[in-house]
Amino acid sequence: MSSKQSPSYPDFREELALLPLFDHHCHGVVPKDLSRADFEAMISESSRPAPEGLTCFDSQLGFQVLAKCAPILGAQPWCSPEEYLGQRRQLGAAEANSRLLQASQLTDLGVDTGFSPDVITPADELGRISGTTPHEVVRLEYLAEQVAQEFLSPGAPQEADGALARKFLDALAVRLSDALRGAIGVKSIAAYRIGLDFEAARPTTEEVLESAQYFLRGTAPLRLADPVLIRYLLWLAIDAGQVIQLHIGYGDDDVDLHRCNPLLLTELFRLSRDTGAHFTLLHCYPYHREAGYLAHVFEHVYFDVGLAINYTGSRSDAVIAESLELAPFGKILFSTDAFGLAELYYLGAELYRDGLAQALAEFHDFHGWPKEQCLRVARMISYDNAARVYGTD
Repeated sequence: MSSKQSPSYPDFREELALLPLFDHHCHGVVPKDLSRADFEAMISESSRPAPEGLTCFDSQLGFQVLAKCAPILGAQPWCSPEEYLGQRRQLGAAEANSRLLQASQLTDLGVDTGFSPDVITPADELGRISGTTPHEVVRLEYLAEQVAQEFLSPGAPQEADGALARKFLDALAVRLSDALRGAIGVKSIAAYRIGLDFEAARPTTEEVLESAQYFLRGTAPLRLADPVLIRYLLWLAIDAGQVIQLHIGYGDDDVDLHRCNPLLLTELFRLSRDTGAHFTLLHCYPYHREAGYLAHVFEHVYFDVGLAINYTGSRSDAVIAESLELAPFGKILFSTDAFGLAELYYLGAELYRDGLAQALAEFHDFHGWPKEQCLRVARMISYDNAARVYGTD
């Protein structure tokens, strides 16, 4: 008997709807109406549109939008993409975003503010629309690029490479310290920029200065993809005792998936023990079992299956169940990784509640777990673990 047939599932699903839900990694929403091409681009991880004659709506995520989001916007379930987008435009972006975010019933958001901030809502606006408490997460590479850009701006003092590099590194440390005063942690996209097979050890001062000099010789817009400087940023965050979010596994076509296995970070986790820093591994699919192992053996490692929940859709219950196999329940988090579309918040939350309710109902009905223990696990994953590791409770 599958978990969906479990007699306890409806009760568990109803109980999970009442729990607070902390989405510890997400982004803002686009505040303007979207064309079909723009909408489809946001329900795909490909940088290219679907081939002629095909559509991104013919996918697990696309089907979930038409089945579950349509009623929230006043359209019929399983309406056509044209009908769905027509109803969305008729409501307007502000109303559509508000309905979907409110229906998500989230309580807290960890908002990455360093990805396309010019096209999406900032953290405070996202919190206002959704009725949640937003918490900022500082993206390390974006912060370094911003600081470096100031040294290359017209009118910036011209100095020898070595002196300029030292000033840049000093300014970067100050800027990070300032940013952390209003943030709950940092995020690195090392997986995208250099892969996770980088050297774990703290870089030497000489290495950092040399890399900074080379980086500052670049032309605008700067893109940080230097392994030494990214390691330097990670160790700045480790020394500051921060929670460090790391993209793991599945992502868009800019990533080399075979270099995004979290097992490649094993030595970094060994070296960073007892520093006060914590690592939260994001998304992890198809390496979510490897992430569960790391969360099991390293006391300062946590993980989620965020991005995979939306993109696996009707199969997300299996991914969620697999995330419960090895990791201690106190080390599992929830996120949507929603970017741009409020639909991704709503679906991420609903599919998570569905999948976790199915898994726990099966554990209860067929393996004898007491209901109160199942609900305690649900509360931990939904809210308590994130509130504890990020220090927000």
